[in-house]
Amino acid sequence: MAEAGQSKKRPLEKLDRAVIFIGPPGAGKGTQAKEITRLYGAPHLSTGDMFREHVEKGTPLGRQAKPIMENGGLVPDPIVMGMIGERISRPDCAHGFVLDGIPRTEAQAKWLGELLKQGGFGRPAVIHFVVDPGLLLKRLTGRRMCQVGGEIYNVYERPPKVPNRCDHDGGELVQRPDDREEVIGPRLQAYAEQTAPLVEYYRSQGVLADVDAAAEVADVTRRVTEILRKAR
Repeated sequence: MAEAGQSKKRPLEKLDRAVIFIGPPGAGKGTQAKEITRLYGAPHLSTGDMFREHVEKGTPLGRQAKPIMENGGLVPDPIVMGMIGERISRPDCAHGFVLDGIPRTEAQAKWLGELLKQGGFGRPAVIHFVVDPGLLLKRLTGRRMCQVGGEIYNVYERPPKVPNRCDHDGGELVQRPDDREEVIGPRLQAYAEQTAPLVEYYRSQGVLADVDAAAEVADVTRRVTEILRKAR
């Protein structure tokens, strides 16, 4: 009953800004995005989740994105930009949101910056998740996602109470296609070549803060909330 009561509590404050999570695959961005959106009552916008939904439904966007995702590549900007622009214009984003998986290039970052200004959000708060490369492979290959509610687990670091079943709804836990060993290498290489330079881009603007992503989930969440409080 306590858990049910807690889930219905209203957030103590609103984000009133865009929060951007940057970090390599396996750094824990998705897990932290869900925690922050739960605490602040703001939507979690993950391009990965959006693309996977389109792939499952077989939409035109999904058919374009599927082979790119399966090979560990980055979906082209025209597809990404149109989707994100439409999403953040919805009413639930009026008081802020968390972006996970966008921007991935400096060109996207500049476009997003202009879009945020036009929407009255101002400069974003950017959280950089720092993690040793040696830990990433273990995190990625061990990651499992609930087919019902999307909860994320790791068979090594955060296993479910019952093997292959979600603690919350009993849904089956599955390994995403882009977490297979044969595509992890290209994913990390794509990040290093195209996304990592965003760290310096946002750092030069004074909006980026580093977080030790190797810490316990609760510790990372506390650090992120501290950064967001200071940013306000």
